[in-house]
Amino acid sequence: MTLKKNMACLLAALGVSAITSPAMAYEAGDILVRGRIISVNPQDDSGLVSANGSSIAGSGVSVDSDIMPELDFTYMMSPHWGLELILAYTEHDVDASGSISALGNIVETKVLPPTLNLQYHFSPSSTIRPYVGAGINYTHFFDSKVKGGLAAPGDDVDLDDSFGLAAQLGVDIDVNQDWFVNLDVKYIDIETDAHIKSAGVSYKVDVDIDPIVWGIGIGRRF
Repeated sequence: MTLKKNMACLLAALGVSAITSPAMAYEAGDILVRGRIISVNPQDDSGLVSANGSSIAGSGVSVDSDIMPELDFTYMMSPHWGLELILAYTEHDVDASGSISALGNIVETKVLPPTLNLQYHFSPSSTIRPYVGAGINYTHFFDSKVKGGLAAPGDDVDLDDSFGLAAQLGVDIDVNQDWFVNLDVKYIDIETDAHIKSAGVSYKVDVDIDPIVWGIGIGRRF
């Protein structure tokens, strides 16, 4: 069963149990800490790969998904408004596609995408508290390596960091007065230019990664 299906089943079960649970009321100054398991699913779109400045017809790249833990902190400025800082890192393979697909996996990288969202909580005194959020993301690529068909002695890869917008939709569902279950989905605007040097050839490709991030976890109010 996928993470999205698990989220739907859990939401239905908790929706029934929350009806009889005492409501947790958010107040100004509350700090909410959530731990989630997230599935990062790139909606990628790449330009043509160039080699020493010349575009390779029909070429491109794709970015694989990953599942990792995530930690976030929300400071409630009022019962309805909160600021959320999202902290996580993921690992992704970049695969050659189109006319160069025979090269297979060409880059492996780690991604650190801290995101700050302003959230609006619709029902801060209810046992089921949906929210929406929007904000800004900074993505740092690190520990990147050339792999597969482009790997060669002395090779090198650099992925440009990215600034972009983020949006989210989620819900907190009470377990008791302090603990709650969280379901969350985010869209993050991420793009990068990848520069690869291998065997005397300089490759470059522009990639829009733009992941949808599904999350499920548990949180506590402090």
